[in-house]
Amino acid sequence: MNRDLMIKNLKSKSQEWDVIVIGGGATGIGTALEAVTRGYKTLLLEQEDFAKGTSSRSTKLVHGGVRYLAQGNISLVMEALRERGLLIQNAPHLVKNLEFVVPNYVWWRGPYYTIGLKIYDMMAGKLGFGSTIHISKKKVLKLMPNLKTEDLKGGIIYRDGQFDDSRLAINLVQTFTENGGIAINYCKVTGLLKNEAGSVEGVSAIDTESGEFFDIKSKAVVNATGVWADDILKMDDPKTKKTVMPSQGVHIVLDKCFMEGKIAMVIPKTSDGRVLFILPWHNKVIIGTTDTMVENASLEPRAFEQEIDFILETAGRYLTKSPQRSDVKSIYAGLRPLVAPSRDDEATKEISRGHKIMVGISGLVTIIGGKWTTYRKMGQDTIDKIAMVANLDSRDCITKTMSIHGYMEDVDFDDPLYFYGSDISHIKLMATEDDEFEKKLHKDLDYINAQVIWAVREEMARTVDDVLARRLRALFLDARAAIEAAPKVAEIMAKELNKDEVWIHQQVEKFKSIAKGYSLP
Repeated sequence: MNRDLMIKNLKSKSQEWDVIVIGGGATGIGTALEAVTRGYKTLLLEQEDFAKGTSSRSTKLVHGGVRYLAQGNISLVMEALRERGLLIQNAPHLVKNLEFVVPNYVWWRGPYYTIGLKIYDMMAGKLGFGSTIHISKKKVLKLMPNLKTEDLKGGIIYRDGQFDDSRLAINLVQTFTENGGIAINYCKVTGLLKNEAGSVEGVSAIDTESGEFFDIKSKAVVNATGVWADDILKMDDPKTKKTVMPSQGVHIVLDKCFMEGKIAMVIPKTSDGRVLFILPWHNKVIIGTTDTMVENASLEPRAFEQEIDFILETAGRYLTKSPQRSDVKSIYAGLRPLVAPSRDDEATKEISRGHKIMVGISGLVTIIGGKWTTYRKMGQDTIDKIAMVANLDSRDCITKTMSIHGYMEDVDFDDPLYFYGSDISHIKLMATEDDEFEKKLHKDLDYINAQVIWAVREEMARTVDDVLARRLRALFLDARAAIEAAPKVAEIMAKELNKDEVWIHQQVEKFKSIAKGYSLP
């Protein structure tokens, strides 16, 4: 993918687009891919970088949601389990079948959780990941030697999916462009174009890199901006009521010594009634998440002290080595775009994670809610609606069985390059072109310089943050190491993008400012 070429193609295509999708997160990318694969001329615009917001800050799970099952939200669980099964088939290089242990410290909870999780398995049907089994205390400790033994009765093993969120987003954008779509990051929609009847017929946008403005005509416009959906809705109608309520989820990242092995753990009921996951990921351990309502959306949300304390304290109740603030390698926060509740007193943990599609009087189509696992189905539902609203030719959905860019079977998940899938060979070949290319980016990071070059040339990375946060996951794994690697990344990018020393300095300082929020003082 080449951004300059995308801008050039945008300028050269004077004809009307069929669909413009605003928002380059999971929902927007999934919607754009659904549109272009049905043969509609589709443009995807993102104000920052792809997956800059919520879509790079998840718990890294592709799952039906055992919590939603406990809440009785059967339809959402069944939909998510179907999509989980489709996703591991379509992107086996990014999604893996992961074992989870639910430790049991109260005797009656063993049968209770076993029955519940067997129902979870049955709901997945032919797309299931494996059967739930009850295991002894001895087996639990063999699998999880870092677990506290006092009062431990046994445990339950079940299976669910794990993935790399922003890597999936990039591969989906690549799939979108390979199917004829135009995708542009750092292109902010500033207004909606309307005809004399008041119907939406396109968007006004600015290329924030060059400052160039565009008026772009389209038969249909989709607002898929997540927690910023209300901003676009107010462009359409300033009197629009609030439709999205952001809920913040925080995760901390620790060294793998806190939970050895390749198995995950679920704490099914924390002190406030939520679920806490402890997961292996990229040779580190992720613990999360929280669920805290916030008033305003931010591109760089910050963890609250009480959220940090909650995660550390809860994990410390179960792990033999209680994590301290000094052990945290990185901490990240993401905002869930929850559908605003009908009751003011409704707790965020009880609000449905299902999606909702709205059509305004102007014809603007807005998709809100949802979760990463169901991104494809959200896109399918949205384009089904768009076809009716914009009177587009009815065409069949093909994304259920469509391979995503990078598709490769028999992936070695121990290979530091595994998440590139079929692109691994190209990166390894690039690394042989120059001795500098194959050198490690940082002694504490499993990345080489060639991966930075690849991110610029093939994945539309434009900033140091794009590379270290989303093309590579350094900022999410070790904030200190990422900060130390920033000058090197900026130098490599400057050569590729033909930038000067001023740009390098600005990029490093901007990244340091961002990265401060990922480490604890």
